[in-house]
Amino acid sequence: MEADRLNSPHTSAIFIDVLGHQLQFCQDPNSKHLGTTVWDASMVLVKFLERNCRKGRFSPSKLRGKRVVELGAGCGVAGFGMALLGCDVVSTDQTEVLPLLMRNVERNTSRIMQTISDPDSFGSIQAAELDWGNETHIKAVGPPFDFIIGTDVVYAEHLLEPLLQTIIALSGPKTTILLGHEIRSTNVHEKMLEMWKRNFEVKTVPKAKMDSTYQHPSIQLYIMSSKPQGSTSEILTPMAQQQNDEVTETETNHGSDEDESKHGFNQDDVTDNEGKVDNNLVMDLENRKLSDWEARRCGAMAARLLRDVKIT
Repeated sequence: MEADRLNSPHTSAIFIDVLGHQLQFCQDPNSKHLGTTVWDASMVLVKFLERNCRKGRFSPSKLRGKRVVELGAGCGVAGFGMALLGCDVVSTDQTEVLPLLMRNVERNTSRIMQTISDPDSFGSIQAAELDWGNETHIKAVGPPFDFIIGTDVVYAEHLLEPLLQTIIALSGPKTTILLGHEIRSTNVHEKMLEMWKRNFEVKTVPKAKMDSTYQHPSIQLYIMSSKPQGSTSEILTPMAQQQNDEVTETETNHGSDEDESKHGFNQDDVTDNEGKVDNNLVMDLENRKLSDWEARRCGAMAARLLRDVKIT
């Protein structure tokens, strides 16, 4: 078992309710590949979509027919959130993960189509191989996309550059990037944000916009988009002629579409605090049974604390 796997699964499947559908995602407790685990950030992202889909940019009326690519999809949880909102999703990962991903895609698609009241409300989802930086794989999925999503895709510094280059190659001037990230290494996290902010407009989703249960101080959601022409870093020079003329419609606290911000929220609802931990978000665990989510998070925190402990 790799040391980076902080919250190792003990079951071969996990059930999660996504937009009214109970989906089952297989995972492999015996695998050494990180992609065969349902990581918590994917649950946070899909529950964020569920909470913010009634109106605004994440509503089915705005998302229907949008093209989405999911990077490092793993078990495919986040991709199903977008597909259930009407998007056409390509969930991608390395070849070692594809059999599990394809199984989850096929089984959950079948489950949804058997129970959904309006089949046209479900978009589509398919699995594809994509190694970051592989030009052949990138070309095969057919960029650019309307949305690029990913959860827990950054856990080591050497992956930052290939991920960035892949995101750029899959993007157009109107692409929105939605990423979920669990902070495990402060050094990697800081370098990740520095790299992203050089190339994109980056906003952090506030905890108030997340599901009240499926959130945690160490898990952040970021919404990113292309910088205005002339303000991008040198790495984006080949794309400098593309204008960022994105027009977005998003939810406001007053339910009006006239004062919507570029990233899907009012300016008062977003922060660029670089993912600092909200110390006020503390779980009161005394004298009550832990929920499945709280148990997962406590296990992850315990593993993190014990990671460097050596027993002699």
